[in-house]
Amino acid sequence: MPSTYSPDALRRRPDLEAPELLASDAADRLILDESAEARAQAAAGTIVVIGDEYGALTLGAADAGATGIRTHQDSLAGERALEANAAEAGLTGFRSLPLDEPLLAGATVVLLRLPRALDALEDIAGAIAAHADPAVVVFAGGRLKHMTLGMNDVLRRHFGTLDISHARQKSRVLIARAPLGGAAPLVRAADQPAPGLDAPIAVRAFGGAFAGTGIDIGTRFLLEQLAAHGPAELDGAAGDVIDLACGTGVVAVWLALQHPSLPILATDRSAVAVASARETAAANGLADRITIVRDLALGGRADDSAQLIALNPPFHSGAAVPIAGVADPLFADAGRVLRSGGELWTVWNSALQYRPRLERLVGPTRQIARSAKFTVTVSTKR
Repeated sequence: MPSTYSPDALRRRPDLEAPELLASDAADRLILDESAEARAQAAAGTIVVIGDEYGALTLGAADAGATGIRTHQDSLAGERALEANAAEAGLTGFRSLPLDEPLLAGATVVLLRLPRALDALEDIAGAIAAHADPAVVVFAGGRLKHMTLGMNDVLRRHFGTLDISHARQKSRVLIARAPLGGAAPLVRAADQPAPGLDAPIAVRAFGGAFAGTGIDIGTRFLLEQLAAHGPAELDGAAGDVIDLACGTGVVAVWLALQHPSLPILATDRSAVAVASARETAAANGLADRITIVRDLALGGRADDSAQLIALNPPFHSGAAVPIAGVADPLFADAGRVLRSGGELWTVWNSALQYRPRLERLVGPTRQIARSAKFTVTVSTKR
């Protein structure tokens, strides 16, 4: 039975995306066109796709006859979108894997959407060079406005040959061959002072984790307010206190250090964030008290089951322009999971004016503090 695949019919990611964001673009189409001959010659099970936001690359390759495709998407939402789009198009023949040797062993063709962060590309390129077939060809593409010469430099560190396609529809593909050897993704390390703590927090991050080994100014502002105005004592079982959209796990570690007997749950949709948060928890001696899971918002949590949730939500999704509605699913899930009287502590870019949304999706919301850029609020579950 023929598939009904069309890149223009792809569904958007089901978590934090806004309607104006495209599910496929000219860069996807250019990657598929530039790689068509190599994919046609590739043996079954030797094509790998990395960074495929909605499935355009994976399903384009499957529609052309590829089987045994291995794919890696950092966002769990991307995996869900790929599964939904594949079911709708009637396509199979792929499986999702972490960024590690099983994903890349024996790969002869890699289709890659270039990540924004150079350290993320460093980790990906190093993993490909370390584990793929020596004859691998990497087709790494993106939109010109998001591409930099630094990306060429990263690929040249890991591959002996780098060719550059002609630009088309404001997109371009970098074609890398002859791997020079690589390594597993690198965990970066730094110690960072944090409000209310006598000793610094050891922060660990893989390439592409938000804020890297630092503490971003929004998170720091949230921690300052929790230190000054947060609950003096918190009691409860595992998961009663949650770091939602945890990133590298700084807030979860801070909460665990402030409340030494309290188990903490931390969740994020990003595989890089979850891996980084686990390293951060371990580096601070808290691996036994902080449970870290990859989830879409709080999909794995029961209703009315948490006492306190801390949140520094994303305010954009793949674009520099803030999008007001991008955090709504997180607010809604926090409202669902908090028990009556429970609190959501949120830091947000003041320009986004989130307070009416928090009132509607969680409950009565009061401002704790406001700086030139950020606002911290507490929303109480009705």
